[in-house]
Amino acid sequence: MTSRMWLGTAVVAFVGAALVLPFIGPSALDLAALARRQEPDWSIFVQLRISRTLLGLFAGAALSLGGALFQAMLRDSLATPYTLGVSTGASLGAVVAIAAGWNSHASLPPTWVGALGGGVIALALVVGVTATREGLAPYRLLLAGIALNSVCSALILLVYSVTSLSSSFAITRWLIGSLDAMPLPQLGVFVVFTVATGVLIVREGRSWTLLSIGETWAATRGVDVMRLTRVGYLAGSALTAVTVAVAGPIGFVGLMVPHLVRVRVSADARVLMPCAFCFGGALLAVCDAIGRAVVAPAEVPAGAITACIGGPYLVWLVRRR
Repeated sequence: MTSRMWLGTAVVAFVGAALVLPFIGPSALDLAALARRQEPDWSIFVQLRISRTLLGLFAGAALSLGGALFQAMLRDSLATPYTLGVSTGASLGAVVAIAAGWNSHASLPPTWVGALGGGVIALALVVGVTATREGLAPYRLLLAGIALNSVCSALILLVYSVTSLSSSFAITRWLIGSLDAMPLPQLGVFVVFTVATGVLIVREGRSWTLLSIGETWAATRGVDVMRLTRVGYLAGSALTAVTVAVAGPIGFVGLMVPHLVRVRVSADARVLMPCAFCFGGALLAVCDAIGRAVVAPAEVPAGAITACIGGPYLVWLVRRR
């Protein structure tokens, strides 16, 4: 298949998931009642099913695009959206919010407020530590991210160990990563932010391809490496922090999908990144739909399903390559 055919297939998968998955759930919907917009089927379909499907599509798209971006920027095949520490800082903020029993602020759930605050603080710390007069060096970002991940992970365990039983259960569920329906206005803001940030990243596709080969190679072909690294880190971190805030730290999507696209489609970021965006969104939305239906009326968090898929895939990848 040509690159254009793969891009078309990715878009079809994304749109197809958006059209089909809202009809999948723990209980069947009356199609005739939906056509007449009768309650409660109409409210369940619009406010729960469509909202949750769109969240899964764009959260998965954001994580996959973030993984493709950081793998190119760091030239590390194991890089994920969580490599550089901002996501762990966001997770720590959300855990603190749950343990402290914060109330909603400006119609935003407390985990969103805590996660966004933690992500901003982590971003400021990494930039403050690694920024030099020349800019942000990828290896310095990687070292700072690893250190911050370790510290924040330890603090998460500390908070978890001293909180109440009910809060510890809520923390555990949030850390697994799950999708919940959210108000359409807030969902619209997340979608617009994800698409706008994605366009900013993808438009530099040629530069990301050159940078993935090497800094010297990219610089000799007209790429401003330091500016590109700065833009990539800020855009990828913002995308990751916001996604973690609304969906939790869902794992393996940002590692698995870019690898699959790179192996099966192309290593050219101009093709890889849009395909990762669409395929990643479709994958997470499908995993969430499976989690809703497989043990209904109970639910399996989407993060647990992606981990069950991603773990064996990583073992297979190591075995094969």
